[in-house]
Amino acid sequence: MTLSSWSTTPLEEVAAAAPNGFRWFQLYVYKDRAITLDLIKRAEKAGYKALAITVDTPVLGRREADIKNKFALPGHLTMGNFTSGAFSSGTKQSGSTGSGLASYVAALIDQTLTWDDIAWVRSNTTMKIVVKGVLTPEDALASVTFGVDGIWVSNHGARQLDTTPATIEVLPEIVKAVAGKVEVYIDGGIVRGTDVLKAVALGARAVFVGRPVVWGLAYSGEEGVFNVVKMLNDEFVMAMKLAGCVRISDVKPSLVRTALSFQSKL
Repeated sequence: MTLSSWSTTPLEEVAAAAPNGFRWFQLYVYKDRAITLDLIKRAEKAGYKALAITVDTPVLGRREADIKNKFALPGHLTMGNFTSGAFSSGTKQSGSTGSGLASYVAALIDQTLTWDDIAWVRSNTTMKIVVKGVLTPEDALASVTFGVDGIWVSNHGARQLDTTPATIEVLPEIVKAVAGKVEVYIDGGIVRGTDVLKAVALGARAVFVGRPVVWGLAYSGEEGVFNVVKMLNDEFVMAMKLAGCVRISDVKPSLVRTALSFQSKL
C-alpha cells in the first residue's frame, strides 16, 4: 500500500501496524525542503520501500464539491505526519479558496518542481523512486532520463484537470516509450478484475486501487477492505482463466480491443 504525506495517521504508526507489509510513501514536495527531507528520512527509517513523488499537483484542481461544502478537516483529525502549525492543521479552515485542502496546497506545496528535484530526492535516499502523475510519453522518457525506478500513470482520480485522458488510454504509448527500461504502474478506474486484466495486457506491472478500498472501509471496516481486495483478485483470476491465460506472461495486448479498432478503415 502507498501512504500519503497527508495521512491522518503518522507513517510510523502505519508501519508498526503492518510490519511485514510492502509499503510505499507518497511524497508531496513542500516549499520548506527541511520538512520534505524529514518526511523522506522518516519513511526510509520506517521501512518504506519506495517514494512515489507526486508530480501532478503544483496546485489543487478545482474540486467543486469541496468548494460548495467548504471542505475542512474535521476537528478531531490532523495531518498525522506533522506535529504542529500549518503543516498539521492547515486544512482546518476553508480559507479564501472555499476549500481547506486547496488553501493548504497553495500555501505550502512547491509549485516550482523540475526534474532536478528528482535528482535532489535521489541524493537523499536509498529508497526506490517512482514518479506519480505521468500521462505523456514525453514525461515518461524524461523520468527515465533522470533515473527513476518506476512510472505511475495517474490522473489523480480525474480530480485535477477536467478532460484529461483516462489512464488506460495513455498506458500503451507510455509503455512503448520506456521500452522496458523501468516498470510502469497505473491507477484510475480499476474497479473490477477485468480492469486489472486490461491494464496488465497493455503493459502495466501493477495496478493501484483507491476508491473501492475506501468504499469497503466505509461499509464494513477492515473486513470490507479485505473483501474488496479478495473480490478483485478472484475476478482477475477468473478473467485470466476465461481468456485462456495460464500465467501472467500469457496476458497479451491482443486481449484488448478498443472502439477505434471497430471504426471503418475507408
